[in-house]
Amino acid sequence: MRAQMHHDATAFAEELPDVGHAVLNGKAVLDTPVGELALTIHHQMEPVEASWRELEADPWNSLHQGYDWCRAWVQTHDHPLAIVEGRLDGQIAFLLPLEIDRQFLVRRAQLVGSPFTNFNSGLFSAPFRQAAAAIAPHDLEALLIEALHDHADLLSLTHVPLDWRGERHPLAALPHVRNQNASFQLPLAATMEESIAPLNAKSRRKKYRAQMRKLDAAGGYEHIRPTQPGEQQSLLECFFQQKAARFAAVGLPNVFQPADTQAFFRMLLESDRGGSDVPLELHAIRLKGEYEGRIAAITGLSRKGDHVICQFGSIDDSLLPDASPGELLFWLVIERSAVSGAAVFDFGIGDQDYKRRWCNIQTEHHDILLPLRPAGRLAAMTHRGMARTKTLIKGNPHLYALIQRWRAMGTSGQPPAKTDD
Repeated sequence: MRAQMHHDATAFAEELPDVGHAVLNGKAVLDTPVGELALTIHHQMEPVEASWRELEADPWNSLHQGYDWCRAWVQTHDHPLAIVEGRLDGQIAFLLPLEIDRQFLVRRAQLVGSPFTNFNSGLFSAPFRQAAAAIAPHDLEALLIEALHDHADLLSLTHVPLDWRGERHPLAALPHVRNQNASFQLPLAATMEESIAPLNAKSRRKKYRAQMRKLDAAGGYEHIRPTQPGEQQSLLECFFQQKAARFAAVGLPNVFQPADTQAFFRMLLESDRGGSDVPLELHAIRLKGEYEGRIAAITGLSRKGDHVICQFGSIDDSLLPDASPGELLFWLVIERSAVSGAAVFDFGIGDQDYKRRWCNIQTEHHDILLPLRPAGRLAAMTHRGMARTKTLIKGNPHLYALIQRWRAMGTSGQPPAKTDD
């Protein structure tokens, strides 16, 4: 018997005892104006690898939902999986690679690796993205609730741009709230000069020349991108050390400290399958002369097609801070991205001064929050309230700066260091 899709999401959640009986042969099925949409839940990645790799090849889909990225996270973290496979008239339509994370007493079905993703889309076929608007939102909500309500209390898809590359997200009609953080992008042209033209190009070139003079005066530098596994891992360990010192200096918890997080990034470095798409590559400024062999700045980049995302960065505050090696490294990797055919350099989530200096595009992100059970309704309300409060705070620069100082002093007992890198 097919599900009766006439309830809204709230009513559906309140009538859960009747919902489970509508699942047929392990699938939640819905007749839509564009065909039969069937959802199946998988608890392992391997059964859907072929469909996964087919969908991830579409440039619209985020690299963070790529198979290798997710596999690195799954193999280093112990979270149950609930991968939603959607098929329209038997053809693969989408995959939502979800893991179940328990926060307090609430089970959240979230995209794999969400704590370290800058841009989430899920994986959708181009035909389904075009057809999705014909599916009634309350029907799609009810279908997802049918498929997932035995596995989690809340479907929580964070950092989702509802409009991306000229297309509306297929799940944009689901309940959502604006995320307090936007992402920042710089469109790239064929050359660095063309790429920085929309910015304050004269000021940028002047700063670049000043950085070069200061580094040359200290003996020079080289821009390195190690390709050997041992060199890559050594540079990643250097990043972990620099980042730990940096967080300690500003009085913030080190999100890169957990062993499973570090193992995840180590595995990403080993996941490069060749070609232009790269899960993670490291770049650094290595000094010569007075500071021979010392690493002044590091950044980690991912690339899919023409989209380059900066995943992280770090600097050594003790090495030529007046030369701003972190800013110089951004110049070098942006230039390299431009001449290699990338169309956008993405600094990712979070509003920081250096991103505003480099970028002329901001992309709003939203969090999709669909309660699956009564416990999820309260969690969704709490999430929305916190997101709106944080958005309000971040919209007031003076209040935001004050709260940052209070937080830093509460952790370290000292005012936070002020830097631009």
